Amino acid sequence: MCIVFIGITYQVRKELHRAARKILETNAKIFRWPFQDSVSPFDAEEYESALWLLLKRSQSEDKTVRWQAVKDLASNHFWRDYQYRAAAQAIDQRTAIGLARCKDVDLRFFLPPPPLPKSKDMCSLEEELRLLLAALPQTGFDPCVQYFTSLALRENSQTIAAQKGGLWCFGGNGLPYCESLSAVPADTVELFCLQALVQHSKIPTHCDKIESHGGLQLLQKLYQLRKDSAKIQRSIIHIIGNMALDERLHSSICHAGWVSVLAEVMKSQRIMDSSHAARALANLDRETVHEKYPDGVYLLHPQCRSSQPIKADVLFVHGLLGAAFKTWRQQDIEQSADEKELDVEDEYSECWPKTWLASDFPMLRIISVEYDTHLSDWKAKCPVESYRESIAYRSSELLRKLRAAGIGDRPLIWMSHSMGGLLVKKMLLDASKDPEMDSIVNNTQGIVFYSVPHHGSRLAEYSVNVRFLLFPSVEVKELSKDSPALKALNDDFLSFAKDKKFPVLSFAETLPTRVGRMLSLHVVPMESADLGIGELIPVEVSHLNICKPKNKDSFLYQHTLKFIQETLARQLRS
Repeated sequence: MCIVFIGITYQVRKELHRAARKILETNAKIFRWPFQDSVSPFDAEEYESALWLLLKRSQSEDKTVRWQAVKDLASNHFWRDYQYRAAAQAIDQRTAIGLARCKDVDLRFFLPPPPLPKSKDMCSLEEELRLLLAALPQTGFDPCVQYFTSLALRENSQTIAAQKGGLWCFGGNGLPYCESLSAVPADTVELFCLQALVQHSKIPTHCDKIESHGGLQLLQKLYQLRKDSAKIQRSIIHIIGNMALDERLHSSICHAGWVSVLAEVMKSQRIMDSSHAARALANLDRETVHEKYPDGVYLLHPQCRSSQPIKADVLFVHGLLGAAFKTWRQQDIEQSADEKELDVEDEYSECWPKTWLASDFPMLRIISVEYDTHLSDWKAKCPVESYRESIAYRSSELLRKLRAAGIGDRPLIWMSHSMGGLLVKKMLLDASKDPEMDSIVNNTQGIVFYSVPHHGSRLAEYSVNVRFLLFPSVEVKELSKDSPALKALNDDFLSFAKDKKFPVLSFAETLPTRVGRMLSLHVVPMESADLGIGELIPVEVSHLNICKPKNKDSFLYQHTLKFIQETLARQLRS
């Protein structure tokens, strides 16, 4: 034991002793254990150091003891470098995952990913991705997964042809075009392959295949080689988050070195990156997290382990061209809807539910969902089956995911923008008819609508002048003022909401929104934003900015805050 303390100064040893003594005293009080006050500063044989004591307790059979030990390990930062390295060797899988979910944990607690064989050239890495995709089932399942896989394999084969001096053809989301290239954009091909793998990773049996064919190691290799591409790295973390839904794969994910990667990404200043990592780690952490977060369901708060009890849930649902993060950012420079779609992801401003709302109400669990929406069919990511774009289909799919994430177990407030509000109404109506989902209805405490077109939108009326409305998608068609489905949805929900006495707050835009290069319009007129119950507040902003407060002091944010506080008054007081 003396070897451990060689080179440690008297002062450092005293600090270690004080830490160990404090931990022993605290645990003695909590667990009513006997505490001996006769520990000397150099009693290394019995109390080697606080670090080793905590490591031992992190593997206790008592869950409460384990949880406290992990918390103490992460909160103390006076260990020496060699101690971190030694601890990283001794930490088990469960403890490593717990540490990765602790705020301000030192990354030296984690072993780096295992060394991987290097590819001779980038082409061989692309070939490995192609072989992995080819090894996965190709038929007899979701047509959209088949579409993405065939698209990725097609682009890959065209890339190989280009490398031999042919033409490189880019198809997929837009009209195809060909270029003669001396250097093939490898990251584009990799993104196609990763997009296909994301779709495959949504299917549990395909996750097994990805793992058995060395996919976790291949993805780790690609992640390390593509540190210059945030999109590629984010797609990879997305896949890991989906695979982490299967507890049988947890050991393989950890052995492939993903815990250390996720712990590092959790510290990223980019909201999307850290939230993808937080979702993956929450799915891995079966010690303290009972819920699972399916594809498209993101935990914005609390992303780290916390002793703060959660008293209610706030759920954010975006609208057309929206997303789980970008829809809910601070207000920024006015741009057209067309320009918003082409925006650079890494330049989005901060996500106010994750920063402001979490700070004002730390006892709330804040979740944001994401689903694909499009203004036109020819820009659809998966054109195989348009029924997926209907509100009815999305309601069924999202309800299943939200129930898996524990929505309905606590008091709940819905926050929705544009078409997302129609989806919320449909989900509540559908949940009321399903005994397995009625807890979602019973726990709904209130709903906030940001410019929701309850009676239709003028968007579909301008298909002649706006290029991306030449072929309006199912979503846009459903927003038409003369849509029978929209009228039936509103009539049914209005009667339902009155019966349930849901508190409702609605905001309405009063400024036009630029759509395309030549047109400005009120996407949701005041009369359409009026549900018929609750408070309706006009705000001098456009449709895109109705859910983006300028700052914490803005009327939009403060009134939203007041609604949450009043609606959840009983829960927040208890």
